[in-house]
Amino acid sequence: MSGLYAIPLSGLKGGRHTFDFEINKEFFDLFEESEIKEGELTAVVEAEKISTHIDMIIRISGRVRLCCDRCLEMFYYPLEFESLLLVKFGAVRDDSDPEIITIPQDEHVLDLKQYLYEFIHLNLPIQRIHPDDEKGESTCDPSMIQKLREHLVGEENENDPRWDELKRLMNDN
Repeated sequence: MSGLYAIPLSGLKGGRHTFDFEINKEFFDLFEESEIKEGELTAVVEAEKISTHIDMIIRISGRVRLCCDRCLEMFYYPLEFESLLLVKFGAVRDDSDPEIITIPQDEHVLDLKQYLYEFIHLNLPIQRIHPDDEKGESTCDPSMIQKLREHLVGEENENDPRWDELKRLMNDN
């Protein structure tokens, strides 16, 4: 299964190359811990091979299915972004830098699966809620929004007598 998201390095001539990958439910199933379970994305990898390294521009576009933080309903969130990745050739594998990876000279395939997964998750918003409609109103589940409003704790308007004396002392000085 790793070959689906891999670039063959052996026999890759110098110059520009383009690779297309479809990212869908089967892709996210490969990662048990993934908060994304479904998606319809396309990844286009433009790789320029030079003798010492490969420069990659990874463009991902499509949509992923997320759980709304507000109403807990599932919705599709659109994604479109570009990431850069530099692949260097060296003695040992090193991927401690998220933008530069070093692979051994004798490695024949570069598996991009983990990098694609991480790029997608890093481009998700911190707060995941349904987008507003054309009128600027929430598209969240109305029944859940109503339940949330019922459980909101409002501000107490009554004065607390314990603080009144302290306020009076502060105003006197």
